[in-house]
Amino acid sequence: MSFLALTHSAFAQTQSAARYEIDAKRIGVLPTDKDALPRSREFLRLDSTYYVGWMYEGIYKYDHSADYLGYKNALVPLRKAFYLIDKDFKMAFYSLYYSGEIYNKNVSRYQDLYDIYTALIQCYDNLEMPDSVMVVINKVAGYHFKKDFGFGLYTRRAWTYHRNRFYTSSKFAFLKNSVQENEKMAFQWCYAGLADIAANKAYDDALFGEGQSINEELSVYHYLALLHCYNKNYDSSEYYYQRLIDGGAVSWNNYGGMQSEIGHFANALDYFNKDADKSFINGMLREAYFYMPELYVYAGRTKEAIQMGRTIISENASLPGFGWYSIAMARSFLYDGQLDSAELYLQKAANFKELHIGTTLTQSQYDFTIHLLQVEWYDKKIAQEKFLHKNWWYSPTSLLQVTSLKLQKFLAEYAVVNELIYNPDRERLVYDLFCAESTTTFDEAWFVLKDFSTPYFINKYNKYIKNDKRKSIRRYFELFAAKFSLENGDTKKAYKAFKNMEATVLLDTANEKLFIGRLYEGLAIASAKRDDKETMQIARQQLMADYPQLIPFSGIRPSIYLSTSGIKDDQTKKIINELTSCQVDFVKNSSNADAQAEIQFEKKGNAYLATIWVRAATGKVIVQNEQLVIKSTDQAGKELAMRLFGTGGSAVF
Repeated sequence: MSFLALTHSAFAQTQSAARYEIDAKRIGVLPTDKDALPRSREFLRLDSTYYVGWMYEGIYKYDHSADYLGYKNALVPLRKAFYLIDKDFKMAFYSLYYSGEIYNKNVSRYQDLYDIYTALIQCYDNLEMPDSVMVVINKVAGYHFKKDFGFGLYTRRAWTYHRNRFYTSSKFAFLKNSVQENEKMAFQWCYAGLADIAANKAYDDALFGEGQSINEELSVYHYLALLHCYNKNYDSSEYYYQRLIDGGAVSWNNYGGMQSEIGHFANALDYFNKDADKSFINGMLREAYFYMPELYVYAGRTKEAIQMGRTIISENASLPGFGWYSIAMARSFLYDGQLDSAELYLQKAANFKELHIGTTLTQSQYDFTIHLLQVEWYDKKIAQEKFLHKNWWYSPTSLLQVTSLKLQKFLAEYAVVNELIYNPDRERLVYDLFCAESTTTFDEAWFVLKDFSTPYFINKYNKYIKNDKRKSIRRYFELFAAKFSLENGDTKKAYKAFKNMEATVLLDTANEKLFIGRLYEGLAIASAKRDDKETMQIARQQLMADYPQLIPFSGIRPSIYLSTSGIKDDQTKKIINELTSCQVDFVKNSSNADAQAEIQFEKKGNAYLATIWVRAATGKVIVQNEQLVIKSTDQAGKELAMRLFGTGGSAVF
């Protein structure tokens, strides 16, 4: 025997002994255990050409990752482990399903392959590397396993096409060149998965027992339900969701999204609630905490939306999801009239490096949502400046502030418009107003669309009214068509449309208060332009009752009967004078007012305590015994003016 052969034989024996030792030492220690990392180093010292040491290092780092750098660091050992296990055991994987004996002999390697594959796929997904995801999936698919066992070889490919549908092959080679083509591929992979399950059913039943295919079929149904919803095939989506419910495998969160998309908001809240308290998984975004505050905003429950945001942010710290929750908080504050707090959370979201784990939501949607809310913030900030200063155009300070804000709004709007123009998915995610995978609301869409071609959108939303399948959503298209008519100067048409909606539209009044608010806001503006004072007052009163926080930003001048009590000195007089200098008609006859308000002042040391009551003309209580401690009277009157309309804020000013 040659010296080279003897050397090779000795090396093989040493390597075999080292691997035997590694396999013995790994017993009882999982790759996720606290001792896994030192064990991985020991295993690599014994034999760095064996996949086990790399697997332990990679899976441990993956399991302890919560940011971009963590997942990137986990990639190196995981890729090495994946390459080495394929190199040494690919023949075993190719022949795995030849017989039960071969399967049982190699099942431990099969489990290791699954663990490495799952962690590697997730790292690539979390780092937005879908091309690498497809390479790994295709490699494992090449083993031609007769049973999937959670690899998701078909459904992961469907998910990857769907999640990246708005890109083309110029960015990721596996993609097609349109949203429609990518969606078609996603469907094809789902149906190919069902065909593969059916083709192998008899063999797998014999090996694993009857009923073994049920979970695999349910996994495919999960993705088909999502795909059909996105493609507006609601009957098909409902069919698959019912199959998932029957099989105990439904994602209530996703079903809630579908219910929201078709305008069943009460159902959506119920289903999101079912998933809201699910266990925290690997830093994954809990979408219920992003979408439930949105539904609370629709329902006018802005204080509850804010509280929910505070809860999830305190639990989540700065883990993945924090950015999305901050966006939800910004939205909640924005509709509660607390613009300073809204700005703070928008800045937090913009400065946070978000990872979009376990969700179809993407970085482009994240950026677009922040930018769109910034446009709305500037719009409302300008309106608030005008509301708080009755004669703002005569004040150099206010005039300069409004001019500056308009410039900043223009720049923010420019960014949003560019993102929208170059987004091939804009029809579905923005123009459709409601989509389970959209991250902006119908109301937010208005703040960018209103500055586009008005005749174009009048025509578009009239087509939606005629053709959209969602009966409960058509009224939102009617609302937009009327608002666009008003923007276009066709007051008569807008007035008629608003009046018709007021008389005929049946609503979920508990969950569609934002729709009601925008309807009466539009009707009040159209009525004022037509000098229909009676309708204008009724509309204002209804707006005050249903969504008073909108009024300071609407350009509408409400009427309030105000009474004050308690201490009266120079400071309280200063506060009241500042309050009455806002864009509100403070009338002397309560019967003609949109609301009645009372403010009681007390002296508390060096501060004042203001207690506020407000009741709408309809009888609904808007503010009840809200107390504000005023330490500085400068600008306090303006703060009280905002509080008269149900806006929130700090207990101390």
